[in-house]
Amino acid sequence: MVKPETDAPRRLREARRQARSFARVRQANQREVAEDYVELIADLIDITGEARAVDLAERLGVTNATVNNTLNRLTREGLLNRQRYRSIFLTDAGRSMADDARDRHRLVRDFLLKLGIDRETAEIDAEGIEHHTSEKTLAAFRRFLGR
Repeated sequence: MVKPETDAPRRLREARRQARSFARVRQANQREVAEDYVELIADLIDITGEARAVDLAERLGVTNATVNNTLNRLTREGLLNRQRYRSIFLTDAGRSMADDARDRHRLVRDFLLKLGIDRETAEIDAEGIEHHTSEKTLAAFRRFLGR
């Protein structure tokens, strides 16, 4: 039987390995906002026919100023196009990012459901986990789910 880590003496991980872990988390955090925005924009376009900044602010629970600053950054990064007083449009790169984020979300959600987590909790938890899970771990989730 494997002892829980709480019973093991605490040790620091090797410095380079720990630094790589922290760097990976920082990169994931930077990408997380972009993925959340493009995924929501894609959903709004697919379901309602358009995505507007005011809708993003309401659904993300942030101010219009925050949305506009983020949309400006995403435009500079080539993920979307927008014109004054018009809807927001995803570029091919933005749509691809949205599709990838949506696929990861579904995979993580389905994994959590398979573990017996209720649907609402699985949806909420998947929203954070999807951005921070490595391809290696996602592949293990796929194997576990038989995908």
